[in-house]
Amino acid sequence: MTHQVVSRDEWLKARLDLLEAEKDLTRRSDELARRRQALPWVRVDKTYRFDTEQGRATLPDLFRGRSQLLVYHFMFGPDYRAGCPSCSAVADGFDGSVVHLAHHDVTLMAVSRAPLGKLLDYRQRMGWSFPWASSGDGDFNFDFNVSFTYRQQREGDIRYNYQRAGHALDIQPAPKPVVELAGMCGIDAATYGRDRPGVSAFVMEDGTVYHTYSTYTRGVDGLWSMYQWLDRAPKGRNEQGPWFRRHDEYDMR
Repeated sequence: MTHQVVSRDEWLKARLDLLEAEKDLTRRSDELARRRQALPWVRVDKTYRFDTEQGRATLPDLFRGRSQLLVYHFMFGPDYRAGCPSCSAVADGFDGSVVHLAHHDVTLMAVSRAPLGKLLDYRQRMGWSFPWASSGDGDFNFDFNVSFTYRQQREGDIRYNYQRAGHALDIQPAPKPVVELAGMCGIDAATYGRDRPGVSAFVMEDGTVYHTYSTYTRGVDGLWSMYQWLDRAPKGRNEQGPWFRRHDEYDMR
């Protein structure tokens, strides 16, 4: 054992010091939430079309009669044989939230470029039920900066998370963790990197849709429920590379 061991009184003093830092973080997080909600809106004039279980749909249709829409940009490109393991771990927490959000005027919807049939087959495999739409070969993923063309990738012209390059998926040759995750999707690292994760928020007022917010990379961390638990475990994330698997791929013996 290498960790410091102290008396209960000494532990309580250290814990109270940490509590002050936690309270400060909570207050700053609340302020950030207010700033997100205060962001200006951008009117969405382009018509986007999706394939859904209910048939062809536009972006307003994805709201399902509610005024707010949260889209999780799930990494599942047309050539993927299975959804991204990271996005799959994030999505494991969706079903429990969908019903609560729906009763608070918010629709949560996953969107990917893979064909709808492939998405629904994978959803069935994973035992999920949240709504999932295919943006196919339309502009939606590209306009919201979560999908990129081969040409952009070749020319180093990818802007992701509001900056050019700098992400692990942009590095050539691809780092070992990226190669490993790509292999888990049945594709090469370059194909894997042409789709990225993110969250986008939209609101509809008087029939007009507005884009209000998008976040990428570590901005999705707060929705990744297993990491919220690990951050409170004694050894924290304690990871080197992608240790996780799809939930049906663990050896549960």
